[in-house]
Amino acid sequence: MLQHVLEATLRQTMQRLVRPLLTPAVPVRVQRILTRQAYRSSIPPRGCHFEQNSIAGVPVTRTRYGSAQTAPSGQVILYLHGGGYIIGSATTHRGITGHLARASGALVVTPDYRLAPEHVFPAALDDALAVYRGLIGEGFPPAAIAVAGDSAGGGLTLALAMRLRDENLPLPGSLVVFSPWTDLSHSQLYRPDCEPVLQAEWIEKAARLYCGNEARSNPLISPVFGDLSGLPPLLIQVGSQEILLNDATRLAETAKQQNVDTTLEIYNSLWHVFQVHAGQLSRATRAIETAGKHIRRHMPL
Repeated sequence: MLQHVLEATLRQTMQRLVRPLLTPAVPVRVQRILTRQAYRSSIPPRGCHFEQNSIAGVPVTRTRYGSAQTAPSGQVILYLHGGGYIIGSATTHRGITGHLARASGALVVTPDYRLAPEHVFPAALDDALAVYRGLIGEGFPPAAIAVAGDSAGGGLTLALAMRLRDENLPLPGSLVVFSPWTDLSHSQLYRPDCEPVLQAEWIEKAARLYCGNEARSNPLISPVFGDLSGLPPLLIQVGSQEILLNDATRLAETAKQQNVDTTLEIYNSLWHVFQVHAGQLSRATRAIETAGKHIRRHMPL
């Protein structure tokens, strides 16, 4: 009963405080400031340790759960944050990466990849690739690396895996995407009765700023239009109350048709990247735990 009340309260909070920020009328620089404040409610678990440095010239935050003696040394998650490629950072996503570190037992590395409109496609993808190669250079075997991301970071996760495959570079052990943004042409947006977070006008502006002169059908921008064959095992989580629901279901259908080991989980009555409420909302906590199990299952012992 208490969880039901909490879920309703969080939904109203997203509708009243977050959704109004994500509108084309609010300048991007202001959105960045305000979303940093909004994400303060996404709290990492106690026992998390954060270290800021860089890999291949890209600023990153390394997140560990537990003491230095028990923190992992041989397994890592490259986490690509969301924010429509125009907002968000490793700092805003400390809550979700902290819970993922605890659930997986792995080190989580979150790059502050370059954002649009200052840096258009493929800047974010180039940064993700540089950090992935940097992790291998640090001694992490590719099979011991998982790549995960939410929203735009989910699309970027898939784009990175496709680029690695196409450039004949070693692939990670698994992929995890939360509410992935996989079709920036918005050709089949879902229309839920309730959408607590996203506005179609906002993601349209974000897509325009990120893509620049590049076609939105480019598979490295909209992975749902790409060849997904040969990609690592993929876990997709999405809420039923979000306009990106079809992005997730179409991705799952395409991946399965192309023989990718794919699991799709739809969480009824939950919203875009509800996993940010892990530690508060039990279903969000369980979703992160499921992601951690998926990652552990596909990592070498």
